[in-house]
Parts: sequence; C-alpha cells; structure tokens
Amino acid sequence: MEVLALLAQPCWFVSSLVLAMALCWLRRRQAWEPRTCRVDLSGKTAVVTGASSGIGKCVALDLASRNARTLLACRSRERGQAALEEIRRATGNANVHLRIVDTSSMASVRDFARQLLEEERRLDILVNNAGATGLPHRVTPEGLELLFATNFLGPFLLTNLLLDLMKASAPARIVNVSSFRHRVGEVNIKLLTGEEQTNFDQAYSSTKLMNMTFTVELARRLQGTGVSVMASNPGIVRTGIMRHFSWWVRLLFALCGPFLKTPRQGAASTLYCAVSQEAHGITGKYVDSDCSLRPPAASAQDPALGRQLWDASAQLTGLGDGGRDW
Repeated sequence: MEVLALLAQPCWFVSSLVLAMALCWLRRRQAWEPRTCRVDLSGKTAVVTGASSGIGKCVALDLASRNARTLLACRSRERGQAALEEIRRATGNANVHLRIVDTSSMASVRDFARQLLEEERRLDILVNNAGATGLPHRVTPEGLELLFATNFLGPFLLTNLLLDLMKASAPARIVNVSSFRHRVGEVNIKLLTGEEQTNFDQAYSSTKLMNMTFTVELARRLQGTGVSVMASNPGIVRTGIMRHFSWWVRLLFALCGPFLKTPRQGAASTLYCAVSQEAHGITGKYVDSDCSLRPPAASAQDPALGRQLWDASAQLTGLGDGGRDW
C-alpha cells in the first residue's frame, strides 16, 4: 500500500515503480520455510477465514496437508466450494469443510460461531485472515463502517465468541493477519462507526493497526490460559486484494506482479505463527514477512489504548463487558 500512495502521483511513476520492484524483490526472502516444518496436526481442528483464495487458501492448504480438520470460513459459497475441492484433491484430506461467514456482518459472525460451537469439540488454530481494501466508505445496517467491520470488528467478535472452546483445547493458537502498513495507521474509535472518515489508504492502515493492538491486548488477557495470539505481516503479495480499486491502480499493481510474493510465499509468516515449533508459547508478538519477530508500532503496545479499543469494540459488537451475546 505504501507503493500505491507514491504511484498515485503521476510524476513519481517511473521511479516509484522501479523502487517498488526492488523493495518487493528484497522482501521475498524469508527465514522460515513451511515445507521444512514437519509438524503434524492430526487430531487438531483449524479455522481459516477468507480461505477461498490467495493467502487464506494457501494457509488452509498447508494445514490440511498436515492432517488438520480444516474449516474454510468463506463469504462466497461458490468460491469456497471450489477451494474446498482443490484442497481435498491436493492433500488427500477429506476432513476439509466449508462454512459460510461474512466478517462485515456481526449477525453472520454470530451464526458462524454458533454453528461451530454446536458441531466442533475443539479448536486448536484460528487464523483471522479475511480482509479487504479499497472498499467504498459505507455504514452497514448494524451501524458499523464497512471496511472496519470487515477487517477488524468481525475478527474481534469471532475470536471472542470462540475463546472458551480454544481455552478448552489448549495449547491453541490465534493468528491475526496484519500488515506493515499498521505502522502508519491510527486507533480512532470514531472510524469504526463511520462518524469520521479518512482516505482508503489510511483506513486500511488503521484497520491493520487495530488488528495489531487487539493482538497485544488479547495476549495480555489470555495469560495463563494456554492460548497464544500473534499478528503476521504477509508482505506485498500477488493476490486479488486490489479488485476494488480503479483499473489504472490494478494495472500498476499487475506490472509489479513478477516482483511480488506469490500467495504461497505470503502465507509463510502466518503459518509460522500457526504451526511452527519456534513460535510455541510466544504470544502478543508481531511476525514480519521474513518470519522474524519485529517490534510492532509503539501505539499498538500502549496498554491504555488497547483497553480503550477493546471496550469500544466490545460495545459495538454486542459483547458488552466481554460476555457472550447471541
């Protein structure tokens, strides 16, 4: 997204494109490789949101290949079914299942969580991957700004509704997919309801900072439970995330495509958090696109800000003081 901010100015076109290609190429390298990790997940259950394409599908494919019971939490039934069939064919794991959820709708999140808690005995891995950028500013029927509901409030609510099951399944891991863009975001409660508005780039960055802030605060609240939570940065990845942008932005992104990470490469940092032995017991941390630990933005580590965001999010999603409200 930093690349897009520069490319939006025509006079920067050539130099920005060359710089973007160089930076993206350098960030393709990673210190940990999923294919060398021999962790087996037989008897474990994992949920991956946004698993119908891109990074989410690659994460789900890896978990299924490790013999996990893998639930693909997708917004589109058609695309989710296609991903389901592909993953089953590729892994030979018949214990891969499709579930429908739209993280922009708190009602949909509650329906998904209710069904999961009725059907599943355990939940060992939750990957909050679903997200979007470039969405038009719009307030949903539930009074939430669309992008912030999709990228932050939906995952916040889903995680809280599933926490008891994860605690009963401990040790368990939660992974919130963030971004290097979180460093230029802001935690502004009024953005969550659309009361205040910002440009698309700043809005996306702010959702990712909120993901990171939530990760740190959740880790504090989960101390001693055996449930860990980390945030990952996939890097700049060649996926369909730019589909909501204008044609010329999509074209510029496509021109950089050969220098960007593939979805499989972009999934590595999330998988590091979800399955690696190296990440066992680590919580409240940020993993960069090269699968190394990095300090998150200072604001994400502010306890007062973390509590403020938590309290506001709980109220907006109907959790109140943290209790379950179906």
